Amino acid sequence: MIRIQQLHAQISETAGSKGQPPEQKTQYKLDWFKNNGWGYKDTKFILEQDGAVRLTGSKYRFSNQKMMKFKEWAEAKVGIDLSLNCEAQVEIPADPPIINEQFVNAIQGLFNEVSFDNAQRILHSHGHTMQEIYELRHGKLARIVDCVIYISSHAQAEALVKLAQEHNVMLCVYGGGTNVTWALQCPKEERRMIVSVDMSRMNHVRSVDRKNMTALVEAGITGKDLEKELSRYGVVCGHEPDSVEFSTLGGWISTRASGMKKNRYGNIEDIVLSVKVVTPTGTLQQSLDYPRVSSGPDLNQIVLGSEGTLGIITEAVIKIKAQPEVCKYESILFHNFALGTEFMYRLSRSKVWPASVRLVDNNQFQFGMALKTMPHSKREEFMDKIKKYFVTQFMQFDPDQMCLVTVVFEGTKQEIEFQEKKVFELAKFYKGFRAGAENGERGYFLTYMIAYLRDFAMQFQFIAESFETAVGWKNVPSVCENIQRRIVEECSKRGVEKEPFVSFRISQVYDSGATIYVYFGFGYKGIADPVKCYSEIEDAAREEIMKNGGSISHHHGVGKLRKQFMQKQIGDTGVEILKRIKQQIDPKNIFGNQNLI
Repeated sequence: MIRIQQLHAQISETAGSKGQPPEQKTQYKLDWFKNNGWGYKDTKFILEQDGAVRLTGSKYRFSNQKMMKFKEWAEAKVGIDLSLNCEAQVEIPADPPIINEQFVNAIQGLFNEVSFDNAQRILHSHGHTMQEIYELRHGKLARIVDCVIYISSHAQAEALVKLAQEHNVMLCVYGGGTNVTWALQCPKEERRMIVSVDMSRMNHVRSVDRKNMTALVEAGITGKDLEKELSRYGVVCGHEPDSVEFSTLGGWISTRASGMKKNRYGNIEDIVLSVKVVTPTGTLQQSLDYPRVSSGPDLNQIVLGSEGTLGIITEAVIKIKAQPEVCKYESILFHNFALGTEFMYRLSRSKVWPASVRLVDNNQFQFGMALKTMPHSKREEFMDKIKKYFVTQFMQFDPDQMCLVTVVFEGTKQEIEFQEKKVFELAKFYKGFRAGAENGERGYFLTYMIAYLRDFAMQFQFIAESFETAVGWKNVPSVCENIQRRIVEECSKRGVEKEPFVSFRISQVYDSGATIYVYFGFGYKGIADPVKCYSEIEDAAREEIMKNGGSISHHHGVGKLRKQFMQKQIGDTGVEILKRIKQQIDPKNIFGNQNLI
């Protein structure tokens, strides 16, 4: 402990000497982010005395507004028992760090910020799966990083990797920490010192080329900050995953991510032109700021989806687009999920794709309606009743069958007018009813609230999570039907008392198929090991997905959660290729997080 305290003191002195005023407090993620759950510290769902549910804080449009319908819906439709209060532990336990003395001596004076603080170590040792959050609330992470080093430049990344090589220290790269595949979990058996490389100080847009419409961006920047910086130049990246507030460019690249507006801006592999990566055998840097090249295999593809196993992504050249003139929400009601699915299929064939178009099933539609805030006036309350009567009585939509397509249009006024015309013509053919901007916006609000609601439910002995897959159009119905059946069967086998909540969302369309999101959860009262139970059910659902023609993942990645399915996904030769690449680039396994294979 004396060694750690001395190092802290020296680091502080070094930081002061490099131009950072001693009185200026450096902000850390734990200053504003929860230590045992998702999101901002001041933001959470609470149950009030009058039965209303309210989102605290001020970060979101519907913050601090009463949601009177949610309690009744959650108890009746989801099966949450809101009387089973289950508080989280006050302090999260942590084992003392493993210290490599020679490495600790070698890094002194080289990095402005080095931390051995237990709270920092815990934060950098988990992502945001249900299993990890449950352990933070009620248990202990089996192995955590021993030290956190914040790097602020590519040169520091190179220096750190070189020292880790020399002293046989494992490195684990940390971006936004939003991963949902156990990718940040430390291998339990790792006895080397583990250092988390925090990228949050590398958060700058270094240059913007308005002629070529490209930008050079550091990998630690979050999606929210990236768009804020690019807006100064009148341009956007447009990559918006559900975690856009907190996830980073480097994280998107390393997981091969997708955003909700990919129809307009592309998936991450469509956006990235080149990457710079510090590996144990040198820095990979290509001159690829071109529209296209034919110069052998695309080395970007080795980095995309590598999940921190090969090195530190420090920066990337990305494509940018002009800020859209108009952004408009819309929504369409369909009588059932089958009709909605057929609409999505025909829309994919039409090639008239709004920036985002997503279909939610009846369970998720009701979920969104349960989050509707109280009317602000008697007139608004009256109009809501009129709309409901019109839809259910006059238009004959069954409240227990109807589903919703939410749409985001972005572009010029002319583009949007053309897209709207085509989309609503097609919807009419499938008996769809235009339901307005408010329902569309509420649908996207639910996307940002899912993780907050997952944490809220966990207070009442209810665990839930989501996962996703990509599947060909002909298999979409069977995938949904068989996942539903399998989850219900597996829950029954394991003694889950009430039927689980299962819901589906078609979140992306492609020429040949679609992305399906699956949400499921159940009350775990009386179950001895809820995490083990949930994990077994999720694995069974993944088996069912692959049996019915679905992929291991569309955009979340593999991590350690799904790597047992990799051989079936890419074959023996594919696994061997990945192993050989890893062994050649990182022979000492410095980036030994054990993701992918």
